[in-house]
Amino acid sequence: MAKHILLTGDRPTGKLHLGHYLGSLKNRVAMQNSGDYESFVMIADMQALTDNANDPQKVHDSLLQVALDYLAVGLDPEKTTIFVQSQVPALSELTMYYLDLVNLGRLERNPTVKTEIKQKNFGDGVPAGFLIYPVSQAADITAFKADTVPVGDDQEPMLEQAREIVRTFNRTYNHDVLVEPKGVFAPKGQGRLPGLDGNAKMSKSLGNAIYLSDDADTMKQKVMQMYTDPNHIHVEDPGQVEGNTVFTYLDAFDPDTAKVAELKAQYQQGGLGDVKLKRYLNDVLESVFGPIRDRRAQYAKDPAAVLAMLKKGSDHARAVADQTLQEVRDAIGLNYFTHY
Repeated sequence: MAKHILLTGDRPTGKLHLGHYLGSLKNRVAMQNSGDYESFVMIADMQALTDNANDPQKVHDSLLQVALDYLAVGLDPEKTTIFVQSQVPALSELTMYYLDLVNLGRLERNPTVKTEIKQKNFGDGVPAGFLIYPVSQAADITAFKADTVPVGDDQEPMLEQAREIVRTFNRTYNHDVLVEPKGVFAPKGQGRLPGLDGNAKMSKSLGNAIYLSDDADTMKQKVMQMYTDPNHIHVEDPGQVEGNTVFTYLDAFDPDTAKVAELKAQYQQGGLGDVKLKRYLNDVLESVFGPIRDRRAQYAKDPAAVLAMLKKGSDHARAVADQTLQEVRDAIGLNYFTHY
């Protein structure tokens, strides 16, 4: 039975945080180790430049940090091809061909793009590269004929646009070259981690994140600042569990669900202080992320080896994408000199 082909990745704009781990990294490692997938994981530096073109050093510096995070959580370059987007030129050429199959109005109506444009306060100054990045994503996916793409619910419109491009290409050129990707979504209510401040999303830009690379003291300091129930002033006061960030994290990371249920009941009745609760959460997080931090520190001792791993992965990804590109060029009729 043929393996499914998995494509996923991250933009290198900083180190990865616990939200990334819960939302995607943990699942990628599990899918990699299942043996059911041929996995490609991309560090999307060109997409990062769409809104960081004036700060390329940020993208450059983040490349190694993201690679270290990947290795630390358990992505294995012997099982997963980890590559850098800009080192696979076929992706740019495929993007150009696909742009001819998408009109401007369709790009502007993409709900994910509209939301992100608003979040980034571009106004009328939206970079063209940012507007077309659903097409670039379609190129990334189809270059490897990925049939499986783990995404968050907010990214489903991007995946649907990729499927539209696949169908339009295959129909226009009368060749079934490209493969329609299917999304894999986290179970309802899982996969998104709130920020330390209670904000709905953990984010680098909001400064409310715990990073995989944070040392033990930094993690503890952040946990002790975490948003709980503002009305839970005294230990004996009944506390609110709903919307309490500490309990959200315990639900996500503590395997002892009976213990978490016990703590919730005690907190709601009164008699459990926030400080004690946060100390317990810190112990839970340390048991999960302490080993990840230690592995990261070991890989960080040899950055040249990490870059060599990325080069090897990028070389392999380039060969795979080049094969798809030739099939695309054949379908369009652009391989003019093949028979000369």
